[in-house]
Amino acid sequence: MKRYTTALLTLGTVTAAVAGGVLFLGSGGGAGASGKGGKDGDGLPPATATVQRTDLVRSTTVDGRLDFAQRRVVKATVEGTVTVAAAEGETVRRGEALYELNDKPVTLLYGPVPMFREMKVGDRGSDVLQLERNLRDLGYGFGLYVDTEYGKDTEAAVKRWQKHLNRATTGRVGKGDVVFQPDRVKVVSADAALADQVGPDGPVLTIASTKPVVRAELEQTDGALTARGTKVEVTLPSGRTVRGKVAGTVRPEEDGSEGAAQEGITVEVVLDGGARAVSGEDARAAASVTFVSEARKGVLAVPVEAVVALRGESGGYGLQIVRGTSSTMVRVETGMTADGQIEVSGAGLREGMRAGVAKP
Repeated sequence: MKRYTTALLTLGTVTAAVAGGVLFLGSGGGAGASGKGGKDGDGLPPATATVQRTDLVRSTTVDGRLDFAQRRVVKATVEGTVTVAAAEGETVRRGEALYELNDKPVTLLYGPVPMFREMKVGDRGSDVLQLERNLRDLGYGFGLYVDTEYGKDTEAAVKRWQKHLNRATTGRVGKGDVVFQPDRVKVVSADAALADQVGPDGPVLTIASTKPVVRAELEQTDGALTARGTKVEVTLPSGRTVRGKVAGTVRPEEDGSEGAAQEGITVEVVLDGGARAVSGEDARAAASVTFVSEARKGVLAVPVEAVVALRGESGGYGLQIVRGTSSTMVRVETGMTADGQIEVSGAGLREGMRAGVAKP
C-alpha cells in the first residue's frame, strides 16, 4: 500500500511542539499581559501571521484502482464441461447466457433468491414467483398467472422459453439452467476456460455489477475512514478529479488479493456521475483517493507555531496579538488542526488580527 500524503494533525502536535521549543511560552503574567516594543522592538515577536477565516480539512490520500462494484464468483451447480466460456468484459442482461455447460446455455435471470433446486409443477415459493416474473418480462407470460405456485401455466411458459433456446421442452427448470442475480452483470474474468471440467461448487466466472467504483486500501488504523458515506475525492488516471463516497468494505476473497486482511482494509468507493465519471479512463492505471475524515467550515485559524502555551495555574493556550508597536496575550481555545493550521477561538479574537510566530 502506498500512502501519498497524510494531512492529519492533532492537538498532540501542539504539545510536542511545545516540548521541542517550536512554540514559545507566554510571559509570567499569562493572558492579558502586554508588552511594548522599545527602540529595537523589544517584547515583540520576530514575525507575525494573520488570523484567517478558512476551512480546515483532515484527509488521507492512498492509491486506488478502477473496478466494478459487488464483485463475486459464480460457481457451477452441476457437473459438466465448459463448451462456451464466459466473455471477459461483456455485460450480460436478463435472458442472455453467462456461459454454456455441456452445450447448454446457463441463462442469467434477475432476482435476489439463488437457484437452489429444480423447479417443476407443484412447487411453491419465492423462487417460483421470481422465475415467473422473469418469464413475463422476457415475453413468455401469455396466460401466465404470476404467483408463488408452479402450475400448468408456469410449465407452458417455461416450454415456450425452452423452445426459443433450442433446449428440450421439459417444462422444468433445473439447477444448472439459470443463474439469478439482482440485475445485469459485468463479466470480470473467466475462471473456467473452454473444455474445462467443472464440478458442483467449482468456480466458472467472476462477475460484478455494471456500476464503476474505485477500490483503495487503507491501513488498519484508518478504520474510521471506512464508514459508509465517508466523502472522498478521486484523482483519475487522466488527472481529472471527481467526488464520491465510501460504499463499504470488501472481503479479501472478493478483492482477489490474499493476505489483504492482515495488511489493510479494502474499501469500495462509488463515484458521483457513475459510468460517465470514468468514461475514457485507463482502467489499468492507478488513481489516487483522498478520504476526508473531518472538515470545519469557516473557522478562525493560525499556523500551529503561533499558539503559545501559557504559564500559571490556569494554563491553556494563547496568541500574542500584535497591534502596532505593542502586543497583548489573548487566551484562546484550540480545535481541529490540518495542514499546519489550527482552529482557534476566544473573546475578542477577530479575522485579520496579527499573531506572533517564531522567526521562519
